[in-house]
Formats: sequence, structure tokens, C-alpha cells
Amino acid sequence: MYFEKAGRITSLKKRILLLSTLLLLVLVTAGCATIDNPNYITAESTGFWSKYIVYPLSWLMTTVAHTFGNSYGLSIIIVTILIRLAILPLMIKQTKNSKAMQAIQPEIQKLKEKYSSKDAKTQQQLQQETMQLFQKHNVNPLAGCFPLLIQMPILIGFYQAIIRTEGISKAGDFLWFDLGAPDPYYILPIVAGLTTFLQQKIMMSGMEGANPQMTMMLYLMPAMILIFAINFPAALALYWVVGNIFMIIQTYFIKPPVMQNVKAREGAGGAKK
Repeated sequence: MYFEKAGRITSLKKRILLLSTLLLLVLVTAGCATIDNPNYITAESTGFWSKYIVYPLSWLMTTVAHTFGNSYGLSIIIVTILIRLAILPLMIKQTKNSKAMQAIQPEIQKLKEKYSSKDAKTQQQLQQETMQLFQKHNVNPLAGCFPLLIQMPILIGFYQAIIRTEGISKAGDFLWFDLGAPDPYYILPIVAGLTTFLQQKIMMSGMEGANPQMTMMLYLMPAMILIFAINFPAALALYWVVGNIFMIIQTYFIKPPVMQNVKAREGAGGAKK
């Protein structure tokens, strides 16, 4: 029964992709409103989200900044890395499952071509053989969703903490830019856009027959990040750049072992035949 539900994975992934895009838009809209009318986070802030998620992250950034000579720029870099390290096990699990799913896409496509008829009996047979394929490669098509649901509140909370920490908006210069104002030379926005593209490109590498939605996001997401980073305070662009670089390095080291394991399973299966 579980794997029959998983047979709707293609439709589910499309919905997740759409929801992720909408979530980003909501996040950015909320960020814009906060920037235009700052509501700085304090220990007295009320509400579960502000009190238990945003404020602790803001406090952590402020504490780290004070430790390093009131450098909020260095604090954003350090805390971004700490948060990425904290959720690294979830990201590894998500990445491994994603790459395993990508590796079996050619076989899934062959099944779709074999059972191209849209009648109920044929589609049922397609679902059954697709589930057998998932079982053969020990892949759970729904596993990639759960780590995403857990890590998103943390990342969104950190995003809000950067916007709502008064010290960051008044921190002044860090390197060549003011943390509380957009990068005047557009260097950070360009790097943020390029690293976003590179991160997604690495994630998609080796994927045969990427669907149009994923191809669209490959170009749309970096363009959106670029536009937002041009207009947002440089502190956010710095956060995006550091997070993207971490993800690129993470994916670079995770991907080869995952692909080797999948190929080894395929080879073992071929040998049995």
C-alpha cells in the first residue's frame, strides 16, 4: 500500500517544486515588508516564531559578533556555516535520495515508454513495476521531502533573524559593502546568482531527461536571487553566497559515493541475471 502511494511521485514532485517556489516568493515578500518597516527582534518579542526561532538565532549572531570584535559580517559567515553543519545529516540524506532517484530515471523512462497507454490497467501495471524498481534499488521516492520540511523553518528563521537584528542593520562596513544596505558594486548579488546556478547545476548533473519544471528552475531561481540580492541589504546576499558555497562543496563530496553505490547495485543486479 505504501509503495502504491509512492507511485504518484511525479505529480508529487511537481507539487513540491511549485510549493517551494511559492514559499520562496512568500519569504521574499515577508522580507521586503520587514525591511521597509523594521520590526527588530528582542528578548521581549512575542509569538512562538519570533520568541523561539528568530530571537535565538539573532542572539547567536549577536553573541558571535561581539566575540569577534563586533563584526556582524564575520558573524553571519560563521553562524551560516554552523547552521549548515547542524542540518548536514538531513541534507546528506536528502541529497543521497535525490541522486539515487536521478540514477534510476532512465529505467523509469523506459517503463513509461513501455506502458504509454493511459488506460487504468496499463497505468496500474506501470505503478507496480515502478514500485518494484524502487524496491530493487532501495529508493524511497518520498524520503527527500521530510528533511526539507525540517530544515526549511531553520533556514527561514535565520533569514528573518538577519533582517530583524538591529545590530546588523547598523553594523556599517564589512569588506567593501555596508551590511545594512545593498552592495553598491553588485558583486555579492552576481556571486549569489552564479553560485545558486552552479549549486543547482551540480545537483542536476547526471540526470537524463530533466523535466521542464526543473530546467526552468535552473535558470529562474538564480535570476530571482540576483534580483533580490541587488535590492536587499548586503547581509542577506552574504548569507546566500556562504550558504551556496557550502552546498556546492557538500554536493561535490556527497555525489560521487552515492553514484558509485547505485552503479554497484546495478552491476550486482546485472550479474545475477
